[in-house]
Amino acid sequence: MARNADIAFAILASPAYSPPMEPMPSVAANLPPADPLADPAVAARHLAEAVVAAGAVAVEMFRAGVKSWSKHNDSPVTEADLAVDVMLRERLSLVGPDYGWLSEETVDEPSRLSRRRVWIVDPIDGTRAYMAGRADWCVEAALVEDGRPIAGALFAPVTDELFIAVLGGGATRNGQPIHVSTTRALDGAVIDGPAPWLAHLDRAGSWRRVDRIRSLALRLARVATGELDAALASPNGNDWDLAAADLLVHEAGGRLTTLDSRPLAYNAPVPRHGALVSAGSLLHPALVAVAR
Repeated sequence: MARNADIAFAILASPAYSPPMEPMPSVAANLPPADPLADPAVAARHLAEAVVAAGAVAVEMFRAGVKSWSKHNDSPVTEADLAVDVMLRERLSLVGPDYGWLSEETVDEPSRLSRRRVWIVDPIDGTRAYMAGRADWCVEAALVEDGRPIAGALFAPVTDELFIAVLGGGATRNGQPIHVSTTRALDGAVIDGPAPWLAHLDRAGSWRRVDRIRSLALRLARVATGELDAALASPNGNDWDLAAADLLVHEAGGRLTTLDSRPLAYNAPVPRHGALVSAGSLLHPALVAVAR
């Protein structure tokens, strides 16, 4: 034992000896967990799953019979709007719990303004069409980052159409890529929108009317697929009506802008917009010039 102690003392006294260092804490242990939705494509998949599940709930509730009433602004709302809103928030908050939230059917939360990323949803866009048993309504949801959508999904249950868009990744309907039309002139163009705005276009040429699509988001989705060459929107459209569809149009090669050709900014203190024009990139300049 004495000899072992002498050896130990000799080692400690040696100039070459360095005492063992305390282990440094792992840098990774001090970092916040990685955001599972860092990739917008992953966010889009979650959005798609959520809107499809929500659409099924809305259809079931319609078949069972839903109560409806008017909100303070005289727009209709149903039990299904509220149930779908709760469902979407629960599902999306599981994967993005620290993001802001903005929905037509949820009391606005000012905390969203301090968040880079915000979920923006419309539980049922086209509630009047839904109540009437029509096909032109949908569930839509988007993820907005720094004021612009980076992922979006829109589901039309009656026609079984699922639209998905990813910033920089294109737009699809039921898994197939979609593209806006290549129409350049108003003559012969297929256009949808509010009657007063369409009347304003009459002086511009012989364009074609269609039955009005009640859901603004679905109307814009038809621009993204090329079924409509253009669509117009009255003032007072809200973020939740537009965010997902905006990205669809953009990724399909089209444009959705104000009358002075500016892109929309989302998650502002007042999430409302003026009159809007959407069309393929080739037709958009001519349409803006007439719509002003």
